[in-house]
Amino acid sequence: MNSPDRKIQWAVWGGLILTISAILAAFVAAPSKGKPLPVYGALPPFQLTDQNNRTTTLESLRGQIWIADVIFTRCAGQCLIMSAHMKDLQSALPPGSPVKLLSFTTDPAFDTPAVLKKYAGRFGARDGQWVFLTGDKAALRRATVDGLKLTVVDKAPGDQENATDFFIHSAKFVLIDKSGRIRGYYDGETPEAVTQVLAAAQSLARE
Repeated sequence: MNSPDRKIQWAVWGGLILTISAILAAFVAAPSKGKPLPVYGALPPFQLTDQNNRTTTLESLRGQIWIADVIFTRCAGQCLIMSAHMKDLQSALPPGSPVKLLSFTTDPAFDTPAVLKKYAGRFGARDGQWVFLTGDKAALRRATVDGLKLTVVDKAPGDQENATDFFIHSAKFVLIDKSGRIRGYYDGETPEAVTQVLAAAQSLARE
């Protein structure tokens, strides 16, 4: 094979390789249609009171995507981390976003609407977007333990390790869809939860 033939052959093979590489790159870069998020169950009806003394019910949240957690304002450890990550979530959501944030207290005897209002201000909660809920203890447990499937356990005085060690409770963020169904759990103590739950919420918005 003479030199011109070799050049033509290399040009053909080179062009073919470039074409295949371009097709592969386009395939990898193209957004894939992800599987729908799993459904872990539906929430039971609830009626609770927010930091502004307004009533919040499951029915009032229909048609909205929301992210929930359980905290209490006297908590000096994990709740502060979770609330800081909730604040990051709020910062990532534009004002007027249909996605709401709900924090249910485990300590309704202490966490009155006024106490929750002060705690909300500490984290810069936007009125109407980040809601803190209190109410009857049994109603709260139905919503969080029976509904959201989160662990909430009162600690006996003899088991408390410090002055604010009142509860054992989950650190999960829970993603709820427009129909009041649980669609995901995320570790609220990790920064990665912020991007994970935001991406999942965007996926739900497209359903």
